[in-house]
Order: sequence, then structure tokens, then C-alpha cells
Amino acid sequence: GQMPRLSKVNLFTLLSLWMELFPSAEQQKKSQVKCLCLLLTGLSEELVKKSGLVVVKNMKIIGLHCSSTDLHAGQIALIKHGSRLKNCDLYFSRKPCSTCLKMIVNAGVNRISYWPADPEISLQNEASNPTSTEDAKLDAKAVERLKSNSRARVCVLLQPLVCYMVQFVEETSTKFDFIQKIAKSQADCNTDFYTACRQERIKEYESLFLISNEEMHKQILMTIGLENLCENPYFSNLRQNMKDLVLVLASVAASVPVFGCFGFYKSGSQRTNEADDDQCLPQDVARHCMIQARLLAYRTEDHKTGVGAIIWAEEKSKGCDGTGAMYFVGCGYNAFPVGSEYADFPHMDDKQKDREIRKFRYIIHAEQNALTFRCREIKPDERSMIFVTKCPCDECVPLIKGAGIKQIYAGDVDAGKKKADISYMKFDELEGVSKFTWQLSPLHANALEFHDPTAKENGVQKTKSLDDQQHQSKKLCLGHY
Repeated sequence: GQMPRLSKVNLFTLLSLWMELFPSAEQQKKSQVKCLCLLLTGLSEELVKKSGLVVVKNMKIIGLHCSSTDLHAGQIALIKHGSRLKNCDLYFSRKPCSTCLKMIVNAGVNRISYWPADPEISLQNEASNPTSTEDAKLDAKAVERLKSNSRARVCVLLQPLVCYMVQFVEETSTKFDFIQKIAKSQADCNTDFYTACRQERIKEYESLFLISNEEMHKQILMTIGLENLCENPYFSNLRQNMKDLVLVLASVAASVPVFGCFGFYKSGSQRTNEADDDQCLPQDVARHCMIQARLLAYRTEDHKTGVGAIIWAEEKSKGCDGTGAMYFVGCGYNAFPVGSEYADFPHMDDKQKDREIRKFRYIIHAEQNALTFRCREIKPDERSMIFVTKCPCDECVPLIKGAGIKQIYAGDVDAGKKKADISYMKFDELEGVSKFTWQLSPLHANALEFHDPTAKENGVQKTKSLDDQQHQSKKLCLGHY
């Protein structure tokens, strides 16, 4: 049967929430300073919330942004895209403030969708700071006025997830290569660490993206012009939809976990030359981008293996975006050619004896779609990188190299394998492109081997016991933040 898929609207919504969590070095440095300035000016530190934004044109993503310390996400979109925003759809992780909305509306956007919780100018801290809440309410009024007098539709575009989607995402995330690779390093090969990590993420994202108190949520919805969603069954359905999407986000984020010394590293012979282009991204940024690709994979049309790919590049100087010098180039998932119907092509894999009715000659790979529908050119003098949820196959490796992409972040479980209709021989042999694959940090692996030469089995690290590992990983997790 067909696998459950994410709708485009829900995919864009999830990506906007995820972009709000983009790790930025400057934020950590400046947040201490910012607290101080805000205390001095009497503004509550929580008044302006960071928000994520996905810019979509003709149902294709052309921008992924998040607020920086100086600018809101909407302002950044305006600087980056200018009049190209005309007829675009914008997906915000929070309802934008009037400063952003007036400029966006003026640019002629088609639709503005937002997550119906606390807006960018927070309404959640009334008790602690009545004056700032007064400002927030005034802003919400101005936003409503702009909305009612503009051509753009400002709305909540949340769709209920298809049946079993939450369960399906949790199951496939547990089976995901990265989790399985860590499980193999555990004494008893179990995936309890995934369940624990998922629970942590659920707690974190529920407090960030949901409003636990129903009355408070209704109050906010009324203030931001959504009183029609305050009556049941609309209200309870809305809360259930929001909760389901947060569960999906947590399950996917936990599948590329902060765990022990696992991360994206070069293998063997590649580690010798460390030129600038060869430098790995900070692990938290690489992880964030891989999770974007994992979300894209749930839009797949291949009902056996979903693959997602996303391309980013780095400018020479830090931009105004919350993503620093990094900017979005293109993304894709594996699917049949544009415009085809479900029954047009075979969907069988290599278990099907008759080679003619297998899918392999028809399906477009995630990397191919990311390159085809890119919205920026890949510049030879900039560091560009592709994140793929699976090892790139022999069809895609030459395309990635030919396009001038400097770095590949991927899993390497299939590397060097030859399957019936698809092979992965070229990835290991590829030169001129840096490859960072999900593995135990080589430094950590070498140290373990030095102390205990028997610690390796089939090239995979064995660990003493789960408790040791978890104690170790707790220390390491703390070190990551």
C-alpha cells in the first residue's frame, strides 16, 4: 500500500518551526548583552520572539530564514528577496508583527500563513509585564488592520495529518540509518536512547510551540483575530493538529540526535588535508540541515524509501540572516517526474522479478530534484554543501561533483554496495568533494581502540555498557550546548 505522506502545507509549516531553532553562534554571544539592554530599557526580554520563515513560490521553496539579533524574519525576507516576493506564499512560525507585515504586504505577497500560538510580539507574559503586553496588543490590532485592508491573505494553513502519520514517522525514525548505527555501538543493540531523546525533544518543542493552558491559548487566538477557532470542535481540533505536528517534528529531530561522540566526520584517508573548503560545519548546524532533509523525505513518492536532500551555501561574509553566512540554494525529495499521476509508472523495487516493471528507471532522486529546482546558482568561489538522508548513488555522485558542490553530508550505510538496480560504488571513490558521514568521531574511536584494541567489531565501535555510554553521552551532550 501507499505510505502516509506529509502535505506540502504541513511540510512548509514544519520547516518554519524548525527554522526557528536554527543554531546561531551570534545569538548565544549576544543574548547575555541583549538581556541587559532590555532590562535597562524596561522591555521584557521575551517580548520579541525569534521566528522561522519559509518562502514559497509556485509551491517550491525559494528561501529558509530565521530572525537574527538585529532583524525579524520578515525583514530579512524583504532584504534577501525584495520585489521577487511578489505572489509568494510565506510560512511563519509565529504571526509576524506590524513592522514586518506592512513591508511584506507592500511587496505583493500572495499568502501569509502562520502557526496559531504566541505571535512574534509575545502576548504570553501578561502577568509578569502588563506594559509590554499593552504594546503587544496594540501591535496585534495594527496587524489585524493591515490584514483586513490588504490583498494578501493572512491565515492559518494547518491541515490534519493523514491517518497513522505520527506513528509512521516514529517507526521510520527508529529504523533510520543514523539511529541504527548508534544502536549497533550499544552493548545490546537497542534503540532506547532514541525513545529518551524523542521524549526530551517533545518536552522542549511543546513548551516552545504550544500553549499548555487552554484559556490562555483562547485569549491569544482572540487577540490575534482568530476568535472563530475558539469554539469547539474547531478549538480542540486545532490543538490536536498542532500537537501532532510537534510530535512529528520531535520524532524527526531525534533521528539525528546529539548522542555520545556521533556526528558528521570525514572517513580515513580524507582527514589529511584540511583546507578551508574542507572544514566541517559546526555539528549543531550540520545536524539542523540534515533534519531539514529528513523532513523533506516524508513528502516522498517512493513508497519504500523516502530520501530528502537540501543544498546550502556560505557567503564570504556573515549576512543579516539568523542563519549567518549560510543561505538556502535548493531542496528535493525522491519522486516521479513532475506532472505524472500515481499509476503512470511502476512502483516495484528489486523484489519484483521482471526488471521492466521496477521503479528505478523512472524515479527522480532527491539530489536530482534539489539541483533541478534550485533557486540560486552554485558559485565556484563559495562553500556549497548538500545534505542527503541516504548515501548518494552512482547516478547522483557525478551530478553533485559536476554541479560544483564542495561538501556532502550523508549516511554511508550503503557506500560500496552494489544492489540489483542501483549501486553505491562511486561515493567512496569520489575525489575533489569533501564527504562527512554520520559516524563515531574518529578521535573518540582511536582513543577507545588505543585503550582496548578489541573494542571494534566489523568496523563498528562496541561499547562497554549502556550505562557507561549514557553517562558519557550526558557529559558530551552538555558539552554540545
